[in-house]
Amino acid sequence: MGKGGGNTSNGEEEENMAAWLVAINTLKIQPFNLPPLGPHDVKVRMKAVGICGSDVHYLKTLRCADFIVKEPMVIGHECAGVIEEVGTEVKDLVVGDRVALEPGISCWRCTHCKQGRYNLCPDMKFFATPPVHGSLANQVVHPADLCFKLPDNVSLEEGAMCEPLSVGVHACRRAEIGPETNVLVMGAGPIGLVTMLAARAFGAPRIVIVDVEDSRLAVAKELGANEIIKVSTNIQDVEEEVGLIQKAMGGGVDVSFDCAGFNKTMTTALTATRPGGKVCLVGMGHNEMTVPLTPAAAREVDVVGIFRYKNTWPLCLEFLRSGKIDVKPLITHRYGFSQKEVEEAFETSARGGNAIKVMFNL
Repeated sequence: MGKGGGNTSNGEEEENMAAWLVAINTLKIQPFNLPPLGPHDVKVRMKAVGICGSDVHYLKTLRCADFIVKEPMVIGHECAGVIEEVGTEVKDLVVGDRVALEPGISCWRCTHCKQGRYNLCPDMKFFATPPVHGSLANQVVHPADLCFKLPDNVSLEEGAMCEPLSVGVHACRRAEIGPETNVLVMGAGPIGLVTMLAARAFGAPRIVIVDVEDSRLAVAKELGANEIIKVSTNIQDVEEEVGLIQKAMGGGVDVSFDCAGFNKTMTTALTATRPGGKVCLVGMGHNEMTVPLTPAAAREVDVVGIFRYKNTWPLCLEFLRSGKIDVKPLITHRYGFSQKEVEEAFETSARGGNAIKVMFNL
């Protein structure tokens, strides 16, 4: 489950190779033995794998929040590929199907799973969250029910983008975005941009997005933001920037998404949101924050959090199929699957700059 790292020999088949995180700033393409195919599993040949900020975090520090890499781990979790083998009980997928993979395997026994909030499962086995191996490999084994068939007009790269897009979709569900919700997005990185795209698809009529970088704001504008505002990193500027945000919105901010998760961004979101509105904390920049919670509470501003997503892949694929969301402009860099290219791709992603989504084509 999760799946891989077993000692099964592949016999005469080609050796399955994967990108292993073996030490800080060290990735190596090495053999990756897959477990036997279970009756409800499929074997998928990976075709598109994106790099997430958490992947870069693991590479730089061997940890992300409370998850610590203690032994070599295969990296990667944003992925799509082609079915190569199906288990004996798999009914809905056949060899050759193109699929997007939801990377988390929950237990389906705990209270959270039984209540449908399986993203909160304490026993979740999630690609490239230690000690579970990820999906930047030639092949992976995964439960069939977590592999979603791609519509004919949706590419494998777009299929891989369902993972980050799912974060935006889940955030919009949690914040109850609709045609009467004016939205503020703090942060125009990959997650801020997919949250903006999701909010538009959910019907948000007006979206203002803020960031500290002009290049990211330019992308946000191209992708459909109504207004963009460049802000500073100085907490002293919050009051002035809130005035600019409210002026740009031309009315109240109904929902603010903090896609950065810093003291300043959360302070801005809480202050800018109208009485009775909502702030959804998406980014995880700071583990602890000092924010003006009491004034926000006195205005009955609700604060909601999100963790990953649940039941989002069908909706993401429908948004992509129908053209309601176009994620293709977010893919700025593409690399093959060689030792040199894996290293270059992670360097490009870590540098930021004009890189939004860095994608491997396997």
